[in-house]
Amino acid sequence: MGNPTGQQFEITRGNARAVVTEIGAGLRAFEVGGVPYVEEFPEDAKPPKGAGQVLLPWPNRTKAGQWTFQGEKQQLEITEEARGNAIHGLTRHLEWELLEHAESSITLAVDVEVQPGWPVPLRATVTYEVAPRELTVTHEIRNEGEQPIGVGVGTHPYFRIGDVPTDELTLTLPASRVRPYLGDEQMPYAPEQDVEGTEYDFRAGRVLADVDLDTAFGGLSAASDGTHHFVLGHEDQRLVVWTGPDFHWAQVFTPDDLVGRGRAVAVEPMTCPADALNTGTHLIELEPASSWSGSWGIRVG
Repeated sequence: MGNPTGQQFEITRGNARAVVTEIGAGLRAFEVGGVPYVEEFPEDAKPPKGAGQVLLPWPNRTKAGQWTFQGEKQQLEITEEARGNAIHGLTRHLEWELLEHAESSITLAVDVEVQPGWPVPLRATVTYEVAPRELTVTHEIRNEGEQPIGVGVGTHPYFRIGDVPTDELTLTLPASRVRPYLGDEQMPYAPEQDVEGTEYDFRAGRVLADVDLDTAFGGLSAASDGTHHFVLGHEDQRLVVWTGPDFHWAQVFTPDDLVGRGRAVAVEPMTCPADALNTGTHLIELEPASSWSGSWGIRVG
């Protein structure tokens, strides 16, 4: 049996190091000075709970795997069998093509072919680049078909600050809007609402102990550099997840049972929320032969 994530590609600069996988083009490791800042998993294991994976041409769930394209009903493969949804796109388990591998950066590409539920071919690339205390991730999607289509992209990293327990971290979000998780319903997100006066207001920062989230946050305010800053902190340590202006949402997920660590926290940059193929919310509209590019990253210290 082959390695479930394929080849492992290492990039380094200074004392920063990242590992990217061939299958799914996922982020398996990012560390600075030997201190891990994302939750890692063994190279011979499947990514637990989507850890580090790239999610395209849509992130999160499409209800019942159904949506309509130019008046025609589409039926995607049901990949979340427990709830009957299509989840996290079409490329997580594909072998991506290595385009360039330098010491501090790597670019991989994949073709999204026409298939049941997906009517327009796409070409996608992802570039990971490390700096001394930073990782930058740039996504590009090109419409290779003859019809316009709306797409989305997201990623699924789980963050940590070394060996600090997740429950001792403080999470700060620049989000004024939220779509709460509703449990076991088929499409488990409530309508968008304000965070003011609710348990979902993280604008001033909250310690993660007793926080339980599988929640989409929007209404993101930009920092002075034009990006959105999601911050994890502990005492004098700080990790900033920044996202470009087209990443209008972030899913925050706090599972109790991530392999190897127990409690964990994912902050998932997303251009659009769940079920955007049906609602159209913040879909990236691609005309034939046109491309979109957007970035996010991690800064530590």
